[in-house]
Amino acid sequence: MVTPQAELNSATSGRAARADREEAAGMLAAIAEGRVQAGDAFAGSLEAEDPIFALPSLPFLVTSVADAKRLADIARPYLAAVLEKKGLRLLYLTPWPPSGIWSKTPLTTPSDLSGLSIRTYDKTSTEVFASVGAKAALISFSDTMPKLTDGSLNAVLSSGDGGAGRKLWDYLPWFSEITYSLPLSIAGVNKAVYDGLNADQRAAVDAASRRTETELWLALSTRLDENYARMRQNGVTIDSHPAPAIVEVLQSSAVTAQRAWCSKSGPVCAEILDSFKAGKP
Repeated sequence: MVTPQAELNSATSGRAARADREEAAGMLAAIAEGRVQAGDAFAGSLEAEDPIFALPSLPFLVTSVADAKRLADIARPYLAAVLEKKGLRLLYLTPWPPSGIWSKTPLTTPSDLSGLSIRTYDKTSTEVFASVGAKAALISFSDTMPKLTDGSLNAVLSSGDGGAGRKLWDYLPWFSEITYSLPLSIAGVNKAVYDGLNADQRAAVDAASRRTETELWLALSTRLDENYARMRQNGVTIDSHPAPAIVEVLQSSAVTAQRAWCSKSGPVCAEILDSFKAGKP
């Protein structure tokens, strides 16, 4: 049980969340200004730069790797256009495995969600979990680990990939496979540097970028299997079929999040989502 003394400090969490967003935005600025020639950033952390960056992290919009790939392909020209305005050229998109809930105890009913003090990874996920009664905190992973140790966090929204890499099983032995989203990271290069290359060099960069992204998507299923194997070896119970009622509650809140994104993104919403939904099997 989380004690009053161990409750999350909202001011500290807010500063950490702002630091994460500023770091991601700072990466774009550093590339655009030529302080680094290339780099990548988690798209969800760039929402303040432009609503399009929040698209890959919208909850329950995609339900499979194939869905995520199709949405990424539709969104690519929009992402590229926004980056170009900021002085960057899009290189490739890095897909992340599906986000689920790492928790200290199993989740069996919707009421269990209100007992979560959960680390979230962007503004939308924070709002979604808060709306179902959870204590949601948008904080960095570096700030997450001490809070798992002192008990002020008892859950984390993350993929098996991110969780396995940080050995979340030391604190959270349950993983609910809710397929909240399959987020993206975005890799870009300084546009002036790219434009300064000769035609053969630009063609080589473009070919390497396409090859890298293709390999990342192909490796995603293998990453999932490897992560789940590691998780099970370390005592994690994976709930591949979470209670429908839990998913339904979160999906209801997700509708509000999608509508909010549409209101911020304007015509882009219909252009992207209509195309995406029209192509669903």
